[in-house]
Amino acid sequence: MNTLSAKQNIQAIVKAIKTEEALLRQKHPLLAHQNTLGLIILLLSLSALIGVGVLYYLTIIPAWMCIILAAIAASISHELEHDLIHKQYFSNQPLMHNFMMLTVWLMRPNTISPWYRRKMHLHHHKTSGTQQDLEERLVGNGIKNPFLRALVITDGLLGLVISQKRFKKEIDGFSFMSVFNAGFPIATAYFIILYSVIVFYIVNLFMPLSINSASWLLSIINVFEFLMVVLIVPNIIRSSSLNFVTSSMHYYGGVNNMLEQTHVLTSRLFMPFHLFCFNFGHTHTIHHFVPNQPFYLRQMLSNKALKVMKQHNVRFNDFESIKNANLYNH
Repeated sequence: MNTLSAKQNIQAIVKAIKTEEALLRQKHPLLAHQNTLGLIILLLSLSALIGVGVLYYLTIIPAWMCIILAAIAASISHELEHDLIHKQYFSNQPLMHNFMMLTVWLMRPNTISPWYRRKMHLHHHKTSGTQQDLEERLVGNGIKNPFLRALVITDGLLGLVISQKRFKKEIDGFSFMSVFNAGFPIATAYFIILYSVIVFYIVNLFMPLSINSASWLLSIINVFEFLMVVLIVPNIIRSSSLNFVTSSMHYYGGVNNMLEQTHVLTSRLFMPFHLFCFNFGHTHTIHHFVPNQPFYLRQMLSNKALKVMKQHNVRFNDFESIKNANLYNH
């Protein structure tokens, strides 16, 4: 039985992660080229996203295959954005750094600006598990009602609208308009396209818009339908998977230290969701202990790191917490 204090357990975990990182960097000199690796991964994932869109446009692949492949490509861009928030790539070259920030936002248009999210995410590390953690609460963490939680997980805008009064009351300095405007113009365009297509088809059930509408309107709808397949629906799948995983693994309430901020999700039940969020639940807890690592490095050292974390009181697959609105039960 582990009789170490929380501080001693945390120190042991951090040391083990950093030791394994040092060994990997020594074994693989290529890891020293972090900026280049980040840029290559970005360009490859962007090319994959564009490529599957072209294949769908040419009717070489069906819509369902395009959606799945595009969602996987977009999930890589989320990991890159997370790294960029922690300034893992081109931190001393603003032009390249901001080019990468803009590109990952365009690949994931249903998110707020990564520049705004940086402030929110760094605040998350300071307040994880508390009422003040806006980032996690925006994606469903701490919500008891399963229907409300599902809504917040799948539609960030509706979730923000529904939760704004509670957030205003409970979160210091919360501003609905500040978060809402952080999506302009890319997330704004995303939601315009999404809701335009939804409204068009709902109205079309009762009025034959597809027959009676002007040709210019039908042309716009055709473009919107194409974007739904190659960008909008893939990102609904990507963000819903990520939101479900992250809001399941972060604790809310009862948190006193870093050991109690997250648990690790290795259960096979989460495998379909991990496919669209790059194994997030398996590796994100490592990030809470050592934030300044690129995502691919966390993947490489995860097996050894998780063994050490289990020995030092980090919980795994704490489904009881999910049932209790993410409460850390001592």
